[in-house]
Amino acid sequence: MVHTIMEINASDDLLPNITLGFKLFDSCYNEIRSLMGAEWILSGKENVVPNFNCNKDIMPLAIIGDLPSKASIPIARILGLYRYPQISYRSVLPLLSDKTQFPSFLRTIHNANYEVFALAQLLKYFNWTWVGIISSDNDLGRSGSQMVTREIENNGGCIAFNEVLPLVNFMDSIFRIVDVIQKSRATVIIAYCTIESFIPFIEEASFHNITNKVWLVTTSWSIASDFPRKEFLTTLNGSLGIATQNVKIPGFKEFIYSIHPSISLDDLLIKTFWENYFNCIWRENEVYNNSSPVLLRKDIIWCTGKERVDSINPSISDMNNFRDTDKVYTAVLTVAHALHQMKNCVPGYGPFKNGSCADIYNHQPWQLLHYIKHINFNNTSGEQMYFDENGDVLLCLDILNWQMLPNGSNQYVSIGGFDARAPKGQELKIQHNKILWNVGHNQIPVSVCSQPCPRGHRRAMIQGQKVCCFDCLPCSDAEIVNINDDSECVKCPEDEWPDVMKEKCLPKPIQFLSYDESLGFSLACISVLFCLLTFSVFCLFIVKRKTPIVKANNRELSYLLLISLMFGFLCSLPFIGRPNLKTCMIRQVLFAVIFSFCISVILAKTVTVILIFNATNPDSKLTKLVTLRIPVYIVPVCTMVQLILCVVWLTRAAPFAEFNMAAEIGKIVIECNEGSRVLFSCVLGYMGLLAAISLLVAFLARKLPDTFNETKFITFSMLVFASVWLTFIPAYLSTKGKQMVAVEIFAILSSSAGLLVCIFIPKCYIILLHPEMNTKQYISGRNARNRGT
Repeated sequence: MVHTIMEINASDDLLPNITLGFKLFDSCYNEIRSLMGAEWILSGKENVVPNFNCNKDIMPLAIIGDLPSKASIPIARILGLYRYPQISYRSVLPLLSDKTQFPSFLRTIHNANYEVFALAQLLKYFNWTWVGIISSDNDLGRSGSQMVTREIENNGGCIAFNEVLPLVNFMDSIFRIVDVIQKSRATVIIAYCTIESFIPFIEEASFHNITNKVWLVTTSWSIASDFPRKEFLTTLNGSLGIATQNVKIPGFKEFIYSIHPSISLDDLLIKTFWENYFNCIWRENEVYNNSSPVLLRKDIIWCTGKERVDSINPSISDMNNFRDTDKVYTAVLTVAHALHQMKNCVPGYGPFKNGSCADIYNHQPWQLLHYIKHINFNNTSGEQMYFDENGDVLLCLDILNWQMLPNGSNQYVSIGGFDARAPKGQELKIQHNKILWNVGHNQIPVSVCSQPCPRGHRRAMIQGQKVCCFDCLPCSDAEIVNINDDSECVKCPEDEWPDVMKEKCLPKPIQFLSYDESLGFSLACISVLFCLLTFSVFCLFIVKRKTPIVKANNRELSYLLLISLMFGFLCSLPFIGRPNLKTCMIRQVLFAVIFSFCISVILAKTVTVILIFNATNPDSKLTKLVTLRIPVYIVPVCTMVQLILCVVWLTRAAPFAEFNMAAEIGKIVIECNEGSRVLFSCVLGYMGLLAAISLLVAFLARKLPDTFNETKFITFSMLVFASVWLTFIPAYLSTKGKQMVAVEIFAILSSSAGLLVCIFIPKCYIILLHPEMNTKQYISGRNARNRGT
């Protein structure tokens, strides 16, 4: 303040030809002393006379101070009655922003609410969700701890403990709080308390060697030099503090270095300063210390005046780290600029009634307060200086890291800042490479109640515990962790499936029986090979069409059966490949019609055998049926019935392709929906009925005399056919996805192959390997023997 006033008095631009002076009162961190100083100022005498002004000289224009909020409050209450301007450089209590209670109070330091926001952002930045709070039993501690608790909980954090350093039973509480800290899992502790209550507490914490904690301290003492013992610094090493922005004051360093008792003879504090910082005693003080035991010591160091201020340990008085000094500097300049505007006021254009101006030499306190409230100038850092409606200023805060040096001293390293004027979410800036944590922390300390859940797990609250304490439970197969709330899992859409980490939903892979995969390709090859084999048999029968074995049992029906078997093998091909509307409509219809045709031919062959061998008896009634050629009508009639059923099916409720989300986990199966299950069942039921009739007829005719056992072969082939389709039903129902299609194709190929092998391979065997049996004489002889028997 002295430097600033001297600078203003020497200025030709600010208050020219006007000299400012000052009065100094030491409140000693005491509310009563602060209140006494304010009353002395107002009354003009040490014997206070309330509501009377006994000043012989002009009263001070404004009060700069006090430092602690607890001292500023009583001063502000009294000064507010007179609208007497008061500008504090360090009181951060939010209550002081209430202009109803403190109408004349302003400050050049920020409101403590900004500290709360900065602390909450700092905790969120380092992901510290489980923290402890220690506060003083005063207005600043109580309100601060409540606000920081609210901000932490709004950001998803929790308070592990909230302890108060009381005014009574102080040491008992300290012992208990230290025990709480030692037992707590919280690594980070917020010290929202005054330095006078914190020092005895940190002394006890140092005695218990608590060095594994990170302390977060506020601007009230974040750069205090009141920790003389190395144990204190060891405990606080690596801590983070919030401090006002460091601004260099032009010429202030040189002014401090020029201080000397020989220059300021009327300044009583200079010699006290000299003795404290240089650990010496001025000889003229010997008169006042004759009874002091200090004078009896032989190791007394006398002050000589040759000591140099610039030789003071930087850890005690760092000339580059005067953060609070700038706020005093700004407060004094604020009053000077307000006076300058008052001095330059033009009558008729003034801010008061009828445009009047105030007399700079004789004005009321409220008139100067008006100018101070509306002040607007650029400070030493070039930033605009003004007060808001609550008398507060928006300032940037520095984030400091307490670092202990090898020689036992400490330094405050700026690792970032908090700018309340920045866009939301961008207020905090941190430089990790500058941070030095305490012993045991080589990287960012962790302060959580429960470790974060691994990927794919959700938080499950523990009954009776805070939200930061939880168990981790895995999400189900079709769920992922909710990105907005990791305490719940959300189900993926039907066409999506969680990734491996269950962090996001990915489109399900589409699955169908494809020609590109080995199963589909193999079934297609088998189908084509059996078709070629059947075609070879057909060609062989064409070539040997005049032989008895081909002519027997109606060779035309044999040709039809072979043709139907060829198409039967090929009808499995539409089941392979990506299903669409056309393939879904074709494949089941082809399968039903071709197999109905095939079974009808077998039924006709069986009936033919029965008629032929029973018509040889002249008295048999079947002789007339032979002339009617009943077998010729069986095939078209039976096939026509199936065609009619299929046409009705396709017109009423045709099959269509659909995406089945539930067939296989994590996959979308493209399959054919059969449309009307009733009509589809009728189609399959009719085919089963034909097969049952054919099997029954063949079984009844199995003992008819026949050289080549035709009825036995037909019976056995129908048994194979029925066995395949009976085993197909449970196999089909127990499979899902493309395996269902593969099972149906396998049944088609197996049943068709069974008919081919059982009916035609024995004939091919005789045609190719035993042609002597393929003669009319052999057939006649065999039949004669059978009849003789």
